[in-house]
Amino acid sequence: MFVRITTDSALRPNSLRDLGMTSDSNALVSLIEFSYKKGTEIYGEKEPAEYVYQVKSGAVRSYKLLSDGRRQIGAFHLTSDIFGLENGYEHRFTTEAIVDTTVRLVRRESLEMVAESDAMVAKNLLSMTTNNLQHAEDHMLLLGRKTSLERVAAFLLEMDKRLTAAGVLALPMSRRDIADYLGLTLETVSRALSRLHELGILGFIGNTQRQIVLLNRDQLASLDLQP
Repeated sequence: MFVRITTDSALRPNSLRDLGMTSDSNALVSLIEFSYKKGTEIYGEKEPAEYVYQVKSGAVRSYKLLSDGRRQIGAFHLTSDIFGLENGYEHRFTTEAIVDTTVRLVRRESLEMVAESDAMVAKNLLSMTTNNLQHAEDHMLLLGRKTSLERVAAFLLEMDKRLTAAGVLALPMSRRDIADYLGLTLETVSRALSRLHELGILGFIGNTQRQIVLLNRDQLASLDLQP
């Protein structure tokens, strides 16, 4: 279930800046905001890629279902992240709200029209595309060449850069999500986290253990072996 919160951001020139994109032009780009309940699909694989999205609050997962029913999560999109920018005209992944989430939408054709006349917007779109490619390459390396403990360490370091506030790493995703992102079983992820806890590298807060305190980032980084 989703709830539409605003209809159009009053066609204001600041819309690009609201997306974190600077623009020197006076082009009007319309933003729409929707709220999605936890577990609600935002768009499906192979659906037309008509919009580009930004997480205003909450968290989103992008995934594919394999032919045998397994799920492979390709990315987690957190607050301020932009997603749904495709190189074709269909979405390659399905996306869902991990928790109650609000997203901004802007029509893809609107961005493309502005980019044709605004070099800064074109540069920003290229930067987003490059960042997505770099993430895909890093994820491929993580899945193909790292041990389970190295994968979990790499994941925690990635989330540490993107999520940590006041020294606490508050994970919106479940261990099942983490397992499907890292290409591991739920049990393997749990064992790796327990091992890191035994080594004094991290501590847990609360019963769900989704709030993590990183006690030794240097030791954690040493486990994420680089090629």
